[in-house]
Amino acid sequence: MRRQSFLAVMVFPDEASVFQAYRLLHYHGISPEHLAIVGTGYSHPESVGLMKPMQLAVRKARFLSLTLGTLGALAGVILLVASHLGWLTIAELRNPLLIPALSIMGGFLGAVLGALFGLFGEGTTASIYRHHLDRGQYLLMIEGSERLVRWGQEILSHYSTSSSLY
Repeated sequence: MRRQSFLAVMVFPDEASVFQAYRLLHYHGISPEHLAIVGTGYSHPESVGLMKPMQLAVRKARFLSLTLGTLGALAGVILLVASHLGWLTIAELRNPLLIPALSIMGGFLGAVLGALFGLFGEGTTASIYRHHLDRGQYLLMIEGSERLVRWGQEILSHYSTSSSLY
């Protein structure tokens, strides 16, 4: 059974307010191992898994390209074997070049879909948080069980002003 981990990210306008929120959570019993401050003088975005949108797109494109390329080659082998066994009567399926053709088409489709998912899926969230960091703001991240994350959010909602918690 896989352990589920939940994450909450809050944006604060300055170092003093994010550190005050960090201390408040620590005071209420949330261990520092579940907290991370991201910003100037604290953790770097990459160290907490907040990659640049282009890095996400390239990683997704590479993964889906390999996956769909492999599946395309597998589909080519299955179609070739099925045509040689007489299960399929289409003559073009007897050509052994079908395997690399389907592999290349699958790889290309995977690269395009992976890049789109990376840029417009996870990449948009990452770019929003990076935009806040570029403006000199700070992120406070709480990671742990669902109960712990909700409790941390509740603590901060009681003690924060509307301008310090987004």
